[in-house]
Amino acid sequence: MTNPSTLYRGAVLHCPAEPSATALLVTGGRIAWLGSDADAPAADRVVDLDGALVTPAFVDAHVHATDTGLALSGLDLSGVRSAGELLDAVAGFAAGLPADAVVLGHGWDESGWGEPAVPDAARVDRAAGGRRVYLSQASIHSALVSQALLAACPQVVTAPGYDASGWLRRDAHHVVRAAAFESVSRAQRVAAQRVALAHAASLGIAAVHECGGPGISDEEDFTGLLGVSGAGLPEVYGYWGELMGAARARELGAVGAGGDLFADGALGARTAHVSRAYLDGEGCGHGYVSAEQVRDHLLDCAAHGMQGGFHAIGDAAISTVLDGFAAAAEKLGTDRVRAARHRVEHAEMMSKRLIAGFVEYGIVASMQPAFDRLWGGAGRMYESRLGLDRSLESNPMGAMHGVGVALAFGSDSPVTPLDPWGSVRAAAAHHNPTQRMSVRAAFAAHTRGGWRAVHLDNEGVLALGAPATFAVWSTPAGVDRGLPVVQADDPELRGPEDPTPLPVCRRTVLRGEVIYEEGKS
Repeated sequence: MTNPSTLYRGAVLHCPAEPSATALLVTGGRIAWLGSDADAPAADRVVDLDGALVTPAFVDAHVHATDTGLALSGLDLSGVRSAGELLDAVAGFAAGLPADAVVLGHGWDESGWGEPAVPDAARVDRAAGGRRVYLSQASIHSALVSQALLAACPQVVTAPGYDASGWLRRDAHHVVRAAAFESVSRAQRVAAQRVALAHAASLGIAAVHECGGPGISDEEDFTGLLGVSGAGLPEVYGYWGELMGAARARELGAVGAGGDLFADGALGARTAHVSRAYLDGEGCGHGYVSAEQVRDHLLDCAAHGMQGGFHAIGDAAISTVLDGFAAAAEKLGTDRVRAARHRVEHAEMMSKRLIAGFVEYGIVASMQPAFDRLWGGAGRMYESRLGLDRSLESNPMGAMHGVGVALAFGSDSPVTPLDPWGSVRAAAAHHNPTQRMSVRAAFAAHTRGGWRAVHLDNEGVLALGAPATFAVWSTPAGVDRGLPVVQADDPELRGPEDPTPLPVCRRTVLRGEVIYEEGKS
């Protein structure tokens, strides 16, 4: 049968244009009809949703699929709360590995420990029985390694960011990361990618933006991931972060020459480039590009018809990026710069002046609400690094949305877990009440915002003729129509760690194809 039709009925549809609709018809991968159950047309197949909520599917606008899959199937350190717990976890995991294996772990975050002292390379070495060990910090901008891995990379001692303790940052981190990941076979990488994408689909995510580039993923890894895009899994839109690399990005199949093209590092590693010194460490972090390099990269993107962008977290780094935008606009004109919808990833430390720059140049802010949930507020990592006042000014999603900055929400997985409804809640319940967004606006940033960031403006909605890309949800008790981030009878947001249950995905549909169904592997 050519293009069989499917009628989904008995639902609560998040469809502002058709608020009373309870059913939709899918034909040829698109929504062919919307309306009430009583008026539904005939279809080749009928699916009764028994009152479930149907919404546009989520888009995660910043992921690292291979790392996510490896973290899901490897040593997860996100729950450790002390150096001793970290070493115990390494010892237990390593005991089941061959003597020549590399121990790969991720997610430790010393900022949440009662005693933030991190074990040195010698202690890690002993815990792992002399194996090579690579343990990325939650930010993935630094890592703790064993003496065995340091010995396997003798050149690392001359690289910026090297420390004999085994906690490495900057270039030294890139050296040991590359050496550690050489142990992962191509087959293991492909398997990890599929694990990550299948997990995303199970959470109602129909598309992801992969942020790759030299030092993050090799070209074969990147193109391999693009090769499985949409094949019964979420679609993958790739960004290749190489300076002056627009032509290469296009050759690799990327939609943009940006993503993790680093203008600075991360707050967790104290390598984000900030305008005032860290309170719990020396200096202001590191800027990796100049305004002239930003300008030239954007001009290169324009010459090749590519979207560009940068990873920029600290206010000093974002200022440098905006100076580059201004210089590019002098050459190209502001309208042409705006039309490209260039991106900045993370944009954690903003000011009114910097926000105004995003508005002027039409920059898409690819942001991660979970950053505030995990590290914002009193007594958390942002406060220890920046002080309470600056920490409360971080991740100002509400202020940016309020003046028209285009937002695309994601997780930066595995930096934070794939968790779209949790991200919507985190944006709506920001630790700083003045930075909160409405649930509807946060949901739009995590759905339609992700599609607009890749220039697909007609996607991310339930509308007649739109792609049939949606998710079906079981919702908490007490929720009727609307977006269920808190219970309907609870008028106050309890904060980003509100314990109210979030919706559970029952089915994810991408362009008419079911890519996840609850209870089916």
